[in-house]
Amino acid sequence: MRPRPDPVGPGQESVWRYPRPPIAEPSTRHVRIEHHGVAVADTRRAIRTLETSHPPTWYVPPADIAPGLLRRSDRQSFCEWKGVAVYWHLAVDGGLLRDVGWSYPDPTAGFASLRDHVAFYAERLDRCTIDREQVRPQPGGFYGGWITADLAGPFKGVPGSMGW
Repeated sequence: MRPRPDPVGPGQESVWRYPRPPIAEPSTRHVRIEHHGVAVADTRRAIRTLETSHPPTWYVPPADIAPGLLRRSDRQSFCEWKGVAVYWHLAVDGGLLRDVGWSYPDPTAGFASLRDHVAFYAERLDRCTIDREQVRPQPGGFYGGWITADLAGPFKGVPGSMGW
């Protein structure tokens, strides 16, 4: 069952107008990630993926991630659109946040722009912002989308959304 899209306010975009299959598009918006007072990533060169019913997932170029913080995980997963994802731990302030990010070292042709860019789970980090607005993580714990005030839902991941 497809839900009824929320009303779209001024300056908002509806995730129900995003395409399926998804697409990747470059963005010049300011993406910043902080954890335990450390700037993990800071960029205006992120790529966001857009898919019907999902808030965008933001992929940060490796050059804009603080060096030495990421450790490769043994975990992998498969996306029918993007290919095989590898996961990353984050080493900050003497601790290790396990599987907090993921990337596609060899993405499918349609997502070649994502090669080695890293997306992060906002719910696991102290502060993830887009243009200085703190994001809300996509509900459900599995998806990696970031919700901002300029998006209209509802968003996949809420209870009852498995079939969307």
